[in-house]
Amino acid sequence: MADTPAKPLRIDDLLRVMARLRDPATGCPWDRDQTFATIAPYTIEEGYEVADAIARGDLDGLKDELGDLLLQVVYHARMAEEQGRFGFGDVVDAITAKMIRRHPQVFADASLRDAFETSGAWERIKAEEKAARGKTTEGSLLDDVPLALPALSRAVKLQTRAARVGFDWPSLEPVLGKAEEEIAELKAAIAESKRGARGSSAEVTEEFGDLLFVMANIARHLKLDPEAALREANAKFARRFASIEEALRAQGRSPQDATLEEMDQLWDEAKAAEASKP
Repeated sequence: MADTPAKPLRIDDLLRVMARLRDPATGCPWDRDQTFATIAPYTIEEGYEVADAIARGDLDGLKDELGDLLLQVVYHARMAEEQGRFGFGDVVDAITAKMIRRHPQVFADASLRDAFETSGAWERIKAEEKAARGKTTEGSLLDDVPLALPALSRAVKLQTRAARVGFDWPSLEPVLGKAEEEIAELKAAIAESKRGARGSSAEVTEEFGDLLFVMANIARHLKLDPEAALREANAKFARRFASIEEALRAQGRSPQDATLEEMDQLWDEAKAAEASKP
């Protein structure tokens, strides 16, 4: 007789697992000891792992990583429930209501569809939500851009918020000009640092940060995700460097045994090989 397939586990099962792990008497000692602050880094890490699976086109891996990310939501909700603040059901209710509220052109009046994006309705709805939560509009427009975002992503969000009220370059060309200006200022700061000028090290850091900020702005004007672009560049570098290692290994050598000129040649060969692929 064939084995009866196991009943698929559902969200309620996951909620029970988390409650059991956090049980003060019979739960896992590690899980019981965690707080919002100690779990937050894992939440951020899981978000990156989801992005990594997407970048690699690994849908099987994505399924697992989305599960890990869901566990983080369940974890935080469970800790909040233990404090009598809210539970997982409240999280689901809040986000569902928010999506319906923010998309009246889909859920309420289809005639609003074409005009919705240019009418300012999205920002008005978000402002109303802030007011309902007791948040006034007297602070900065940038106040709720999360500090924990990766710096490049946060730069784009800050710039996007400012652009909504007209504080923005009119086109890409002046942003590119600003990048050239920042490169010149970085070169000058580096020259000062080499001369041992007081405070020059901090100035180099500042000018380098300014250059990165402008590069994020260029990405925004090009409608690119700078984090995704940099991840792709990282992957390309790792792939080509691995080709260098493989070529040297075939010669019974390692990068430590090779000169820079030899590795540069192998890099160019790896680059040419990639370019020749259909």
